[in-house]
Amino acid sequence: MHPTVIGIVVLVCTFGGALAGMRLRAALPDHHLSSEARDTIKLGIGLVATVTALVLGLLTASAKSTYDALDATIKHSAAGLLSLDRTLARYGPETAKIRESLKSVVAQRIQIIWHVERPGNAQFNPATSAHEVEVVATEIHRLVPKTDEQRALQARALTFSESLLDARWGIVAAQTTSVPYAFLTMLVLWLTVTFTTFGVLAPRNRTVLVVLFVCALSVAGAIFLVLEMDSPFDGVMTVSSEPMKYALEHMNK
Repeated sequence: MHPTVIGIVVLVCTFGGALAGMRLRAALPDHHLSSEARDTIKLGIGLVATVTALVLGLLTASAKSTYDALDATIKHSAAGLLSLDRTLARYGPETAKIRESLKSVVAQRIQIIWHVERPGNAQFNPATSAHEVEVVATEIHRLVPKTDEQRALQARALTFSESLLDARWGIVAAQTTSVPYAFLTMLVLWLTVTFTTFGVLAPRNRTVLVVLFVCALSVAGAIFLVLEMDSPFDGVMTVSSEPMKYALEHMNK
């Protein structure tokens, strides 16, 4: 489900819970909201709110960690591509076709992964992508070095190509969501209970309604951002493609 849809659902559940709590307050007998009852309700909802804040904080830290790790992988891959290209250039004119193939593969991956130009419903296929890099590595392996320098450059190029293959599977793994929907459902339930209690205890006036709406909007925005970071190639918070574009621009020159 798209993060925007989930964010809207959270907003509706939390603010709707607050409004339902206000209606429930009007229907409850007075002794249900005595000072002793209020104190007990505040203690209970304080526990729920603390657990909810802790879980939300852990989700945010996990998503940010994954996002930062993927961003570092992209930068490392871009540097590896440039190093591989320059190593092949130093090898000699025999690698001209390999360098052209490598640049073509990088351009296609940028278009598909970052949706720059995705024809129809084309999706990122990790098997196809890995095969393309493997073909380049095979072509490097087939080179016949004539000097010790070329042998060293061939070995270095093979090392870079294997490193790029490893990084590619890391990027593929990062495209799967790390937030279980059952876990997210429980979090939304806790938030709804919390806001319903706010509505029960709060007086019914415009100021309170505005404050509760802003709070619900803030919580929905926080969950939206967590889910956005958990989908690093889609939405508004995407991992930057600039390192790969920079590498592409300076390849085969």
